[in-house]
Amino acid sequence: MNLILSRDTQVKIMENTVTNAETYFGKFCSLMAAYTRKTAKLRDKSDLLVKQLIDYGNTENPELRTTVKNFAEQLAKVQDYRQAEVERLEMKVVEPLKVYGVLIKQTRAEIKKFNNARNNEIKQLEKLEKIRQKSPSDRHMITQAECNVHKASVDASRTTQQLEETIDEFQKQKLKDIQKIFLEFVTIEMVFHAKALEVYSEAFQNLEDYDLAKDLEDFRAKIHIASRTFHEARQVPATNLSSSLPWSTGNQTIQSMLQKMTVESDEDSEENRVQELSVTDYKIQRVASRPT
Repeated sequence: MNLILSRDTQVKIMENTVTNAETYFGKFCSLMAAYTRKTAKLRDKSDLLVKQLIDYGNTENPELRTTVKNFAEQLAKVQDYRQAEVERLEMKVVEPLKVYGVLIKQTRAEIKKFNNARNNEIKQLEKLEKIRQKSPSDRHMITQAECNVHKASVDASRTTQQLEETIDEFQKQKLKDIQKIFLEFVTIEMVFHAKALEVYSEAFQNLEDYDLAKDLEDFRAKIHIASRTFHEARQVPATNLSSSLPWSTGNQTIQSMLQKMTVESDEDSEENRVQELSVTDYKIQRVASRPT
């Protein structure tokens, strides 16, 4: 019985080791997968920013257009590095953590096998004790029960040894992997940030070298040209207008035009009266001709 209690203590430690790994490796896997997805989303948003910068640069003056274009290209280069970062995180961090789901399941199966062997050993011992109490003189039954206990004990010992080896290998692999996985994580992040810092330094210099004065001078020149053209366009019609209209020839021309308009008006009025009389005569004739 003392041997059984010793085995129970062993298995309790083994079960705690597996449970602890299952809990924390599962959390590590979920968090690193979320970290990788967030990094991918940041890459996508940065790609949109690059597109908007290019579109905006095409609307600006030469100096700023060149500066913004260069900045967009540098930002796009950082996103290429970020894409590599995402792929490496998936392959070297998330995937190895996922493996522990299967590994823990296999280890638990070994623990379950041991528990079955231990329970069988306990069961056979209980049978032996009952036989000894009820039939102390039945040597055949006692011998058979003792044989069953011996087999169960051997099976439990063998299973315990297998479980010890399995858990020892599991613990060794777990410690090795936790070191390797997070070393990979740190290395991936260091490489990305080192390359990104190099490109961002170039982007900083590119933006700092932007000559605002040149673009402002170009803009002001365009404004002045547009303003001068507008004033010239307003002055040209005023000059031509006085020489092309009839009233520019003097009062005599104006008077003759007014007289002509008066005569034409009188003629139009006379013609309208004739038309009205004709229509009235036509209506009277139509009414007279209707049958009564």
